[in-house]
Amino acid sequence: MEQKKVAVIMGSDSDWPVVKAACAQLKEFGVPFEAHILSAHRTPAAAAQFAKAARDNGFGAIICAAGMAAHLAGAFAANTTLPVIGIPMKGGAQDGMDALLATVQMPSGIPVATVAINGAKNAAVLAVQMLAIQDEELARKLDAARAEMANQIAEKEARLQEELG
Repeated sequence: MEQKKVAVIMGSDSDWPVVKAACAQLKEFGVPFEAHILSAHRTPAAAAQFAKAARDNGFGAIICAAGMAAHLAGAFAANTTLPVIGIPMKGGAQDGMDALLATVQMPSGIPVATVAINGAKNAAVLAVQMLAIQDEELARKLDAARAEMANQIAEKEARLQEELG
C-alpha cells in the first residue's frame, strides 16, 4: 500500500513562515506532502476542486492554515470526507482569536480538527497520527518521537537537580 500524502494548504503566502514548520515536521516523519496556496474566497473553485480530488490524488489528510475569517479549512471540509486540520493564524483585529473561533465552530457533520493559533507543528503531528492508524511504520516513528521528548525532559530535570545541588 502506497503511503498517503498530506496536503498543506495556506490561504496566503504570508502564512508560509508559520506553515513551513508543518512541512518540516512531515519531512522529519518521512511523510510525503504537497504545499499549495489556495483561498476560500479568492480561488474558491480551485480550492473546492483540490478538496474534491484529494482522496483520488493520494492524500490521507489535509492541513489548512488561514487567518481572520479563516474559512479555508471549512471550505475544504465541505468538499471532502478526508480529515481536515485547521491552523488558525495569528493576526487581524483579534490577533488570531477570530481565526480560532471561525476554524473550530463548524456545523454538525462537517468537522475540522483545530490546533492552537499558529500551531503548525501540532497540525503535522496530528496528520501523522491519523495516517499512523493504518501505517505501523509511522506508528513506530511516533512512539520513537515521544520517547525522545521524554528523554529530553529527563535530561533537563537531571541538569536542574544538579544545579540545585
